Amino acid sequence: MKNNLKVEIVKWIDSHAQLKNIREKVFIQEQKVTPELEWDGMDEKAIHFLVFKDEEAIGCARAIVIKSQMQLGRMAVLKKYRGQGVGSTLIENAIVTAKLKQLSSIHISAQCNAINFYVKFGFEVTGDTYLDAEILHRDMTLEF
Repeated sequence: MKNNLKVEIVKWIDSHAQLKNIREKVFIQEQKVTPELEWDGMDEKAIHFLVFKDEEAIGCARAIVIKSQMQLGRMAVLKKYRGQGVGSTLIENAIVTAKLKQLSSIHISAQCNAINFYVKFGFEVTGDTYLDAEILHRDMTLEF
């Protein structure tokens, strides 16, 4: 594993404190997303990926499976751990999970500044630029 990273697939009910801590710091505090937008009521039915480094929860992502597709989002890495492979570890685990579940694709609403990151994993831009939480995004898809 990259830099002693460990990924666990968790449920909201079991790990909400750790997931909320990361997402509040990244989305609400740093990116100024409103709590009303961040806490959309979808967490309880989602699959969550939680990345640990030396027992500390440092990154997360949320996957919602609808029919044969995964909607991946809420990907966040604590600021001091960025650039250390945490995001790549999250994406790689989501891809493996989607393939194991025999899903046909992964869809993301990517912040425009992260498009090149997702392209490295085979994602393709599938839509025009739009604002979400006052941040520019584009839809991207990875087909299997």
